[in-house]
Amino acid sequence: MNAPATRIAVVGGSIAGCAMALAAHRGTPAAGEVTVFERSLGELQDRGVGVGIHSALCQELLAEDYLDPRTPYVRLAGRKWITSDGDSYGGKVVGYQDFPFRAYNWGSLWQALRDRIPPGVEYRTRRVVSVAETPDDAVVTFADGTDERFDVVLGADGYRSAVRSAMFPEVRPRYAGYLLWRGTLPVSDLPEQDGLWEPHEAVGVAFPGGHLIMYLIPGRSGTPALNWALYSAPPAGLGPRWDDPTSLPQGGVDAALFDHFDSLGENMPPYWREMLARMPREEILAQPIYDLCVPACATGRLALVGDAAAVARPHTGRGAVKAVQDAVTIQSALNRGMDWPGALRAYAEQRGPVNRSLVELGRVLGDATVLDPPDWREMDQAGFGRWWADAIGRWT
Repeated sequence: MNAPATRIAVVGGSIAGCAMALAAHRGTPAAGEVTVFERSLGELQDRGVGVGIHSALCQELLAEDYLDPRTPYVRLAGRKWITSDGDSYGGKVVGYQDFPFRAYNWGSLWQALRDRIPPGVEYRTRRVVSVAETPDDAVVTFADGTDERFDVVLGADGYRSAVRSAMFPEVRPRYAGYLLWRGTLPVSDLPEQDGLWEPHEAVGVAFPGGHLIMYLIPGRSGTPALNWALYSAPPAGLGPRWDDPTSLPQGGVDAALFDHFDSLGENMPPYWREMLARMPREEILAQPIYDLCVPACATGRLALVGDAAAVARPHTGRGAVKAVQDAVTIQSALNRGMDWPGALRAYAEQRGPVNRSLVELGRVLGDATVLDPPDWREMDQAGFGRWWADAIGRWT
C-alpha cells in the first residue's frame, strides 16, 4: 500500500514564496504535493522597484538554479556618496566604495522564479488569515472561512506573517524610527546630468537625518529606469501609527506626508532635488522600517522564510536574496535524504544565526546613515573610510 502524499502549503507567492515552492518541489519525493497561496489580486510582475544582489551571491544562486541567467540586470561596480556643497549643482563627492552588485527589476526576478515552478505545483490566489498546528497536521484557514489541512506549512508571507502569528504570537515587527520612500523614474525623465554619475555607479546623497540611494535597473518596458530609495525619519505625529505594522502603497501617501517628503529635498544639491521633484506622486510608496527576528525559524510542522522569519533593514542589500538562500538551505537538507521534520530542524539551526547577524547589521547601518549620521560636510575620502570601518566594526 502506497504511503499518503506529503501535503505542503507555501503561504505567500512573491519571491520568497516562489523560491520556497521550487525548493519544496525539488526536495520532496514524487509523492509530495505543493500548493502556494498568494493573497494579492494584483499583478506581482508589475512591481517595478529595484533589487540589488551582490555579484558573489548571484553566482551562488545561478549555480543552484534559482536565478535565471537570462534575467536582465545592470552591473554596478562602485558607489559614491555626495552631499551639498554651497550652490554646486551636483554636490560634493565625499566618499567612494567598491560596489560589485547586479541591479535587477523586482518584477523580473519574481517572474523568472514563477516561470521555473513546474505545473505540478498549484499556485492559488487565496488569502490565508490563520494557521493552527494539531498533533496530526496543520490547518490553514482562509478569508472566506474555509480551511485545508497540510503536513507542512511554510510561511513566506512577509513581515505581517499569519504563519509567524501562529508560531510566535508575541513577536511583532518593531518600528526603527524612520521611513523608506521608494520609486522609479524612466531615464528619459531625468534632468540633464553632464557626467555627474555613470550607469555602472550607485549614488548616495547624504543629508542631515537621512540619505538617498539611486542606481539604474532594467525597466519593465525594456528601457532603463532609475531606482531610488530615500531614508528619513518623519516628524512626530505625522502619518499613521508606524508601530502598527503597515505600509503606504502607491497612491496611499497623504498630502501632509508629501509636504514632509518635499522638504527633504531642500537639504540636497539642486540636481538631486530636481530629480525627486519629477517623480510622479501617485507612483511613490512609503515603507516604515522595522526590525524583527524570530526565536526559531521552524517549530514542528511550521517554518518561516524570508521576511516572515527576519526583517533586516534594506541597508544590508539582502532582503530578496536572504529568502532565496532560505529556500536553498531547505532543499539541500531534503536532498541529503532528510525527512521534513529533520530538514526543518537543520534549516532552523543553520539560518537562525545568519538572520540574527543580518538584523544586527541593518541596525548598525541604519544608525550610522540615518539616525546618527556624521557631519557629511566635513567628510573626505579618508574620513569616509574611517567612518565606514568604524560602523562595520560595531557589527563584527
